[in-house]
Amino acid sequence: MRICIIEDDLSVIGVLEDIVDSCGLGTICGDTGDGPPDLPHIIALAPDLILIDLLMPGKDGIQVVRELREMGCQAKFIMISQVSAKEMIAKAYTAGVSFFIQKPINLIEVRQVISTVAAQIENERALKAIQQVFAVRDTAAAAQSISPSDYRLKRLKYILSQLGMAGEKGSKDILDLCTLLLEEGGSAAQIPVSTLCTRLPGPPKTIEQRARRAVDRCLSHIASLGLEDYNNEIFLRYATRLFSFQEVRAEMAFQQGRGQRGKASLKKFLDGLVLLAEEE
Repeated sequence: MRICIIEDDLSVIGVLEDIVDSCGLGTICGDTGDGPPDLPHIIALAPDLILIDLLMPGKDGIQVVRELREMGCQAKFIMISQVSAKEMIAKAYTAGVSFFIQKPINLIEVRQVISTVAAQIENERALKAIQQVFAVRDTAAAAQSISPSDYRLKRLKYILSQLGMAGEKGSKDILDLCTLLLEEGGSAAQIPVSTLCTRLPGPPKTIEQRARRAVDRCLSHIASLGLEDYNNEIFLRYATRLFSFQEVRAEMAFQQGRGQRGKASLKKFLDGLVLLAEEE
């Protein structure tokens, strides 16, 4: 994975480069340690991921992200910031930022966030490859190049990456549970989740707890996307397919300091994923 760093502080650039190299997270293809960001040059570097500072002299990071997007940059963006104001974070997400890393730089956080984004990139590429295959499936060779079960699994991984769950510990448990439901042609509403968990390797209670925690975090993430931009594509696509909208609204209100948290249903989440995986 090619990584570019847009940052005016040479010491921060050095720390990030050391983390990327020592953790094997990718290759640094460029940085802006020698002056303001040269946007055409950055695009020419063809980075997969851009680490960008929020507060820089001249243009701030959000404006740079917007301009790069307008110029056709397809890289993922991770913003580095000491700012925690909700309105500023909302603007960053709207501009195209995927995740935030807080200053001072923390090795564990940087490694986890970059690994999560790397998984998203890998899943998106895999799904794109599948879509290209199915675009020409009028030929016998294309039709036989991937099995329906493999296609559904790739779709599930892609959806989880869009939901920011690729790096969650419970994401594999969720994939395994959905695979069981697809194989048996049932639904989580018909087969208790606790029963499904007994059919997977490992302690059933631990598997269910990991999956529930991951779904709870996903509900929180979806609600935050809706608060930042009610027309957010991910929010509109998945909020009501995977959760009760009443619970999404409750979580949104909670994040605004009103009421109690929304409650995610693992059953509804699994059944929603299975239906999405089966869609053409």
